[in-house]
Amino acid sequence: MSTEWNLPSGLMPDPASPDWLSKADNAWQLTAATLVGLQSVPGLVILYGSIVKKKWAVNSAFMALYAFAAVLLCWVGWGYRMSFGDKFIPFLGKPDVALDQKYLLGQPFVGKFPNATMIYFQFVFAAITLILIAGALLGRMNFHAWMLFVPLWLTFSYTFTAYSIWCPTGWLAKMGIIDYSGGYVIHLASGAAGFTAAFWVGPRANKDRERFPPNNILLMLAGAGLLWMGWTGFNGGDPYSVSVDASLAVLNTHVCTATSLLTWLFLDIIFFGKPSVIGATQGMITGLVCITPAAGVVQGWAAILMGLMSGSIPWYSMMVLHKKIWLLKQVDDTMAVFHTHAVAGSLGGILTGFFAEPKLNRLFYLVDTWQHYIGLAYGLQTGRTTAGFKQMGIQLLGIIFVILLNIFTTSVICFLIKFVVPLRLADDELQTGDDAIHGEEAYALWEMGRSTSPSIIQFMKSSLRWFQRVVVVVGVVRLKWLDLYLLN
Repeated sequence: MSTEWNLPSGLMPDPASPDWLSKADNAWQLTAATLVGLQSVPGLVILYGSIVKKKWAVNSAFMALYAFAAVLLCWVGWGYRMSFGDKFIPFLGKPDVALDQKYLLGQPFVGKFPNATMIYFQFVFAAITLILIAGALLGRMNFHAWMLFVPLWLTFSYTFTAYSIWCPTGWLAKMGIIDYSGGYVIHLASGAAGFTAAFWVGPRANKDRERFPPNNILLMLAGAGLLWMGWTGFNGGDPYSVSVDASLAVLNTHVCTATSLLTWLFLDIIFFGKPSVIGATQGMITGLVCITPAAGVVQGWAAILMGLMSGSIPWYSMMVLHKKIWLLKQVDDTMAVFHTHAVAGSLGGILTGFFAEPKLNRLFYLVDTWQHYIGLAYGLQTGRTTAGFKQMGIQLLGIIFVILLNIFTTSVICFLIKFVVPLRLADDELQTGDDAIHGEEAYALWEMGRSTSPSIIQFMKSSLRWFQRVVVVVGVVRLKWLDLYLLN
């Protein structure tokens, strides 16, 4: 007989709570993951569906929703183990399924919670990366091509970047690159890939490029609000514990974002005379992106400085340089993903290399920071100049790696997809939009006081004719009755 049955009930081991499990850490990690998931569904689904023309609302929202579902199956099937599994090559793990019960209930490479929690947490990061890429392609990409693009890009691009930078055995991770929560893996990668894919897919229809007003600005703000608040889990969950560093990361995130939004707003007022709601939303996004690689490893004053730069440098690149540089003018990047994610992500990576505080890095990485994780500003201050410049060099190397990898892999993927289905919608579909692609419309009943559905129009016309007939009949009857009354 097992001795376990002879133990008092209060001393019996709980198989659901092994010694290494922290219930607090597990609860926060699941909550943080869900917050990040809400950034995509419904956050970016709402944002994309409302910031485009009415005729593209369904298609834009559905591109985001499809990507979220498709990434999950690919992630548990092979993507997670390629990103965080056993080493295969210096920048990739071995492909393997991540659904085995023993594996899911075991402890991951970091954190005091089950592998199942880690897989879920990392999935929502992978999903939002693909959805951000979609932002550059709204309004013209063939949906069937997008269905192929999502699993291919996740497999042959995202996994390489995630393993290289975030997995402890990745080559850039071993060099000491600082990417707290995805400035490189998510935002720089999505910006570079989105811009490249937009080049291969081609531009929107001329009418859409000339005028592309949002169909619902209030809903756009609702989606943007979900994106901002969800970032609490985005950056607050990356210490993988309920720690002081998580709290610092959350506060720095919101401070930088608010500063960036206000900076962008003031620049719009100064140079264009009006406070643009869409502009303020762009400033919000660039602030969130810029602070992401640095959230828990910089001090509060640095977060404010980063907000000032993330609200001004991407503003300048979007409003000024975009109109002057030939390549930027040629590529139709619908949501300006290049500026809001590639430029802001690169800026954040560089500023992280400058402002990263050794003591905070020690809290996050739990290692000695004498040779690694020293921002250049602190290297100069403490006499460790070589270490500071080395950190800056590693940050720049990471930027070059992510950009080149995504230009190459995204180009190859688009080239291969063209042999199966067209990357771009046909001209008649570009003119019609949602109804031609999905047979559905976002606002199927009313627009500008009139019906937009042919069946509704026919019904109303028929009803009006019958109403007119009834009025005529009633009028005739009343006249006859009046004549009879007067004669009598």
